Amino acid sequence: MARADQEIAKTHECGSGFARLSTIMIKLPPHPDTDCALLDGRAQDGVDRAKTWMIRSPPMFPTSSTCRLGIRFFLLTLALCSVASISATDAREPIPIVVTIPVLKDLTEQVGGPFVQVKSLLSGYENEHTYSPKPSDLVAVRKAQLLFEVGLGLEVWVTSLVKNAGSPKLRVVTTSQDVELLPDDGEVHEEGHPSTHGAESGGNPHIWLDPANVGIMVRHITRALIDVDPVHAPDFQANQDAYLQRLAQVQQELMKRTQRLSDRRFIAHHPAWPYLAKRFGLQIVDTIHTQSGTEPSALHLQQLITKINSYHIRVIASEIQLSQRLPELLSRDTKARVVVLTTMPGGIPGTDSYLDMLRYNVLQLVGALEST
Repeated sequence: MARADQEIAKTHECGSGFARLSTIMIKLPPHPDTDCALLDGRAQDGVDRAKTWMIRSPPMFPTSSTCRLGIRFFLLTLALCSVASISATDAREPIPIVVTIPVLKDLTEQVGGPFVQVKSLLSGYENEHTYSPKPSDLVAVRKAQLLFEVGLGLEVWVTSLVKNAGSPKLRVVTTSQDVELLPDDGEVHEEGHPSTHGAESGGNPHIWLDPANVGIMVRHITRALIDVDPVHAPDFQANQDAYLQRLAQVQQELMKRTQRLSDRRFIAHHPAWPYLAKRFGLQIVDTIHTQSGTEPSALHLQQLITKINSYHIRVIASEIQLSQRLPELLSRDTKARVVVLTTMPGGIPGTDSYLDMLRYNVLQLVGALEST
């Protein structure tokens, strides 16, 4: 062994000096008791029948305390890098989303949770039919990946807003798809012409006032979020299922309240309430504003007064988003009670969410009808 011709074939050193790996090759004469691999006898170096021995290299890492500390630091760094890599997906920015009305904001946040950032163009006090977008709305649409609308001619202003934004990454989702539409109030008004509210779409656009339709809208929102962010699909699906369960519970509670009513009739401020009336078994006798943005004629108002007095209608359902002048005028002439409702979450204190708004509207109507 002392006469062995030692050849250091390869040496690897860490830049930090903590580790060294060496492979030492020693050429020895053949030995009958040694199980080793023969080298090719025709090798150019002239060594015939030489055997190559691999001798275990020294420990890969020195065992000093300083080196052990360095090894631990190195392993800890690797572990932290792995954790950072795994959590990179969870740390992604929330999806920027714009919605046209507050009810869509609430529904989107219920499904999306912390993975969405939602801006509603309307705050809850404006008239959704006559809203005029602001410059800040244009900026928000340009930054958004998704825009949720009701459709059905409700937001007539949104088409030009999206066009002016000119964002190629923006996807517009119409949440009224697959909803069974109702006509307006089904009544024939002044001069024998039916109401034209929602005529552009062939149906009344206030679909969210029926909780069953909200279930359809929520599913559209969930599918769009999964398309954009499939990593969080399980979260979106679980949030949707939990919300639909709460929605069904609230609907059942409110239907029990309306079933006890003996008089279910009321006058509507404008044609926002057919979906709610049908779902909860209420009856809209007539409507003050038959078209958005137009004032009713003196003839129509006189006909309303006559109808209210003749049929003993005791409740007028007004809306916080509209002027209270005409409902109060009719109330003075007929002694009917005005109850102020909201078509949008946030329109009245205590109605910040859709479920809060639904409870408020139904219970206010029930309370007014029960007191007559």
